[in-house]
Amino acid sequence: MTHQVRVWDLPTRVFHWTLAACVIALVVTGQVGGSAMDWHFRLGYVVLTLLLFRLAWGLVGGHWSRFSSFLYAPSTLLRYLRGQGGPELNTGHNPLGAGSVFALLLFLLAQVATGLISDDEIASSGPLTSLVPSAWVSQATWYHHSVGKLVLIVLVSLHVAAILFYFLRKHQNLVRPMLLGDKEVEQALPSSRDDARTRLLAIVLLAVCAGLVTLLLKLAPVGY
Repeated sequence: MTHQVRVWDLPTRVFHWTLAACVIALVVTGQVGGSAMDWHFRLGYVVLTLLLFRLAWGLVGGHWSRFSSFLYAPSTLLRYLRGQGGPELNTGHNPLGAGSVFALLLFLLAQVATGLISDDEIASSGPLTSLVPSAWVSQATWYHHSVGKLVLIVLVSLHVAAILFYFLRKHQNLVRPMLLGDKEVEQALPSSRDDARTRLLAIVLLAVCAGLVTLLLKLAPVGY
């Protein structure tokens, strides 16, 4: 007998697919350059807003979206790699997936932060470059263009490869729950709350995060 569990609430699903689209668009606009850099910066601000929202949602969101549901001890990871552990490890983010999520959040935050103070010395510079020492700008630019971008491409590629591996080898469709929200599991497990009140809370949090990003950008010199 299987049980249907609401794993991913609507705010988490919208966050996931919006972030994915923005990251792809950021790579494309960054490679194109020129006038596309205007959109590159705008998309960067959207990503920063989304990341702040996800950090907050990791504390107050649905059960399986909370960080507390996928903060695993090293021993749990080892048991999972040995094929041990209950179905709760495969309901939300499994121990390997959890590591991928935290790595992506960390490096995306680093990429956005360095983008705010980067300067290619040709046509594009971050809105906050004049507020930090030139040495910081130089290091941030180097990281943003040479390290951070490559790390994120590798992480995203591994993420996609893992989804394909679970689908082809373990016959687990990880995409469907992220589209529809529900997942069939072997035993009764708690569902993520996903009602009108939850979604209203998400909208309020997103608006607050957008406001914080707007306030941050107001630190930019007049005329930027």
